[in-house]
Amino acid sequence: MRTTKKEELPSDFYERIRSKIQRRIGRTLRLAGRVADLGCGDCELAQYLAQNWRQHVIGIDISDDTIPKDRHYDPNVDLHCIHHNAQHLDFMKEASMDAVVMKYALHEMTYRHKILREAYRILRPGGTILIVEFPKGSLAQDLWNENYFTPDQLRNMLEKAGFCEVRVRLPFRSQIAWVQGWKPMVNAQ
Repeated sequence: MRTTKKEELPSDFYERIRSKIQRRIGRTLRLAGRVADLGCGDCELAQYLAQNWRQHVIGIDISDDTIPKDRHYDPNVDLHCIHHNAQHLDFMKEASMDAVVMKYALHEMTYRHKILREAYRILRPGGTILIVEFPKGSLAQDLWNENYFTPDQLRNMLEKAGFCEVRVRLPFRSQIAWVQGWKPMVNAQ
């Protein structure tokens, strides 16, 4: 793993790697038929997954302002972006999703444990959760003055929510935290 000093990175570093991250998320979740994108923002990732990987995607964001009301999606894609609180996904059946993804969203969420437990609930046994975040000490922290998590904090949050085999990687010059875990095949909770 190559680490880079933050000072060596251009200020538009994250914009430069945006499409690479999307493609990597798509490849990581390629076998998932049904995906929930929690904290989806403008539904860009959800749309990418639905169009390019032919997945059924539900994008959920608490902010009604971020989900475009006038965006016209390809009628041939299976995509729904809705305004809803990810703490209470009552409208989603237990074990109904193959994957849950959160891209740059977990650090913004207040009740993280509740949201991770809801993600766990809606995942089928063997389903995966993928969290893509900025790690503590990254260029993002300097640029946007946000509080991010260490790799150990991210791993612990997922394990506390019930996920197993949690893996944390720091790709893209250690400027991205790539965290993946699985819901056990047999519910240990």
